[in-house]
Amino acid sequence: MSKVDPKTLMNLDECVINALRLFADPKTKLPKMDFGRFARPLIVGSGNAAATGRIMFADIDAVFADESTYEDRLDAVPDIDAVVIVSASGGKHAPIIAEALRDQGRDIPLVLLTCNKKAEAKEDVDEMIVFPWNPEPYTYNTSTYMGMILSKMRENPKAILRHIRQVVDPALQEFGPHFAGFDAYFILVPERFDLIRPMLSTKFVELFGRQVARDVFTKAQAMHATTLVPSDTELFLSFGEENAWWGAAERRLYIPLPSGAGHAAIMAVGYYVIGKIQAQKVPFFKMNVQAYCKDAKRWFGKELPMIVKYG
Repeated sequence: MSKVDPKTLMNLDECVINALRLFADPKTKLPKMDFGRFARPLIVGSGNAAATGRIMFADIDAVFADESTYEDRLDAVPDIDAVVIVSASGGKHAPIIAEALRDQGRDIPLVLLTCNKKAEAKEDVDEMIVFPWNPEPYTYNTSTYMGMILSKMRENPKAILRHIRQVVDPALQEFGPHFAGFDAYFILVPERFDLIRPMLSTKFVELFGRQVARDVFTKAQAMHATTLVPSDTELFLSFGEENAWWGAAERRLYIPLPSGAGHAAIMAVGYYVIGKIQAQKVPFFKMNVQAYCKDAKRWFGKELPMIVKYG
């Protein structure tokens, strides 16, 4: 077990700032990928890796799957011409997926997008593209997947960081510290950011489990009976578009996005605000992460580190 004291782990908002500083540094180079070189690739990932893959390959005729569905998708879609595995660590499910795909004997390229030069899956892939990263608490995966998204979107991390300091922080301060005191959070994102919803939802699950309720919808999705049962202890948190319909006025918090924001920007701003909620609530994550990392050996075959560092 790592000697790290879980009480000293950074909160998610600090991790976001560190990631943006990493990518704003001129010395940090993001790989350039030819995202259109395959006609119909199968994009495979677990959790937020799957969501990242959907964002990166949203503009081509890709097929998407996770650790439970990739074999069925490969069998069901005969014209798949490549497989791209998205995995920050290149471990856990990634080597299992890579080996299973290699054993099928299909003559198509197998590509791994990872942050780990020593990824376990490297032996079973034809190509490995490695992205920059920061050491981060287990599950945060902020610099890892943000770097992958930035490699596609080419957004300006300096501008995102400046927006957080000049716009997001004042918006939180104006609303008051009680924004983190709600029992539930109803998050609204613009329609064009539908693909970010799983990443925001998953981050709530990782940090709060079932201790804090959350839902993440676009405005169009929110219209369909999502607020049929009301709650007086729920904050309606909207990113990028003001909420004029849901929740009492005193339970609405609007967080602007930078001009021309892409998925890296809403990921950064969304994670930052969730981190500010984390900083003011009972530290559920820090109280439980050490035991989880130890228990995970039962299903991953090895104890997980509380601070993730790659080769």
